[in-house]
Amino acid sequence: MHYGSQTENHTYTMSEEGTKRDLEVIKEEKDLGVKFDPSLSFSKHAAMVANKANRMVGIIRRTFDFMDEEILKILYKTLVRPHLEYANSIWNPLYNKDAQIIEKVQRRATKIVPSLKEMSYEERLKKLKLPTLAYRRIRGDMIQVFKIMHRINDMEKETLFRMDDSKTGTRGHTYKIQKQHTRLNLRSHTFSSRVVNQWNALPEHVVCAETINRFKTGVDKALVKEYNKFTHGVGQLWQATVY
Repeated sequence: MHYGSQTENHTYTMSEEGTKRDLEVIKEEKDLGVKFDPSLSFSKHAAMVANKANRMVGIIRRTFDFMDEEILKILYKTLVRPHLEYANSIWNPLYNKDAQIIEKVQRRATKIVPSLKEMSYEERLKKLKLPTLAYRRIRGDMIQVFKIMHRINDMEKETLFRMDDSKTGTRGHTYKIQKQHTRLNLRSHTFSSRVVNQWNALPEHVVCAETINRFKTGVDKALVKEYNKFTHGVGQLWQATVY
């Protein structure tokens, strides 16, 4: 698979028992459940997971004659949402059209409850206490950065981030990340770039939380000051948004 315009016509070879042969060029590859393509926009992956999740919504709709809010929340969180969020730190939608494809699955699922069907999407989310998937992606990114910073994940933070050790002024916190210049929207939307501004804006006591659960509580309080978790990302015309 070729990434970037400068490698499109390059041929790679491999020697096997003294014989060289050209490697086959492929247009997509699935690795640990994530579908990669040369554009790295992950549009194909977004469509794939949306289809899987929609099939689960259909199964729930056909299987259960009675449905209320509590039953739906359990089924949705267990059977549907994991498909839409697995490894999304990697494939976070680059384009609005892909984000809306993902959000439409939750929009459709919340209509299964008869008493909520005539409500707006925002009203249904408030009733079910479910945030938008766009909001959850921001929250998930922050949780992932916290795990990396505190070595909860087996990963050195220096492999992804350049830490900002400047002590000038009062802004920032102990785990502040240095913002790197990016020339392309695609690069600015990768995990290590898009999380910088949002992470650096978190309060000191949040990023220094003693446990992951305390961090989740703290980051929720911090994010709701900036985002409406029941409307964020719904119908917005954005592209390559950097959080």
